[in-house]
Amino acid sequence: MNDLLKVIKDAQKQNENFVIATILKKSGSAPRSEGAKMIIKPDLTVEGTIGGGLVEAMVIRAAAKVHRDKYFQIEEFILNSKDEVSQRMVCGGDLKILLEYIDWWDPKNQVFYGEIVQLIENKTDFVTITKIPQTSNENGSLEKWVCTETGFFGSESDEVFSLVKEIRENFYHLNYKEAFLEREGFYVETFFNKENVCIIGGGHIGKVLAELCKLVGFYVTVMDDREEFANTQRFNTVEEVIVIPDFENIEDYVKINHYSFVVIVTRGHSDDKDVLAQIMQTEARYIGMIGSKNKRNHVYQALLEDGFSFSDLERVHSPIGLNIFADTPEEIAVSIVAEMIQVRRQPN
Repeated sequence: MNDLLKVIKDAQKQNENFVIATILKKSGSAPRSEGAKMIIKPDLTVEGTIGGGLVEAMVIRAAAKVHRDKYFQIEEFILNSKDEVSQRMVCGGDLKILLEYIDWWDPKNQVFYGEIVQLIENKTDFVTITKIPQTSNENGSLEKWVCTETGFFGSESDEVFSLVKEIRENFYHLNYKEAFLEREGFYVETFFNKENVCIIGGGHIGKVLAELCKLVGFYVTVMDDREEFANTQRFNTVEEVIVIPDFENIEDYVKINHYSFVVIVTRGHSDDKDVLAQIMQTEARYIGMIGSKNKRNHVYQALLEDGFSFSDLERVHSPIGLNIFADTPEEIAVSIVAEMIQVRRQPN
């Protein structure tokens, strides 16, 4: 949804109606997972993808009819071993896809998508719930709700109340869960800021830092080459604790992407340099390295000699943390997390 946000906002401003295709359920080797979306415009050009190939072509063809008739439609596609697609409205298909006509003259669409746009811009985690009927319906629109950890948007309904209660009680357990279809016909999609923190170094600062990162809602991974420092007894609140043989090939053990915050707090300059050289080649959103200015300059000079540029080094926060004159491990951890929050919340 985040990738399609600009398209939805532009379409809303221009009152351009469109069809949005969403994978409700998949089985077998279908290329995209539940929740994958594609927008099909009136001229049948598309934004996003639900997997490409023949399935996508069939969806676009079906979307032309939805554009004409202005209602939602549920389609099931069966892929066989020869990659041929047969379109059926029966159970057992490899892909179950919802094709929904979005009419900006409908106030419910304005409110629903307006709420979603605002939540995403405010970087607020939320879940959407859509009531999916058993078959297509030519005479009505889908009922939808938006649920945050503390808020609820949509019509009051006893039917959805128990599901909303369950979602709130387990809100952050849904963080990394794909969209799913409940037996009662409710389709649940999660929209979380999937920000993960990789703390490389499990010493005193790493331990306090991991606990603080969990408190502010990050998915936390701790890595160290010493099992006595990297174990679940020492780090009993984080999602992952990984013992590595050395500080080479970090990405073999943890996924680092444009959502990632990486904090380098190893026990030595040489290890810090080796790790930093690897992390600067990733898309990490935040890179921080602990140490004094003298240590930083020594590491930076060695990296420049290895072929890195000044623009590479400008991505690094070092000395790490906001300058609050921190001294103890606890205070240093607070300054680091404060800087990470500053990066997390700054406008795009």
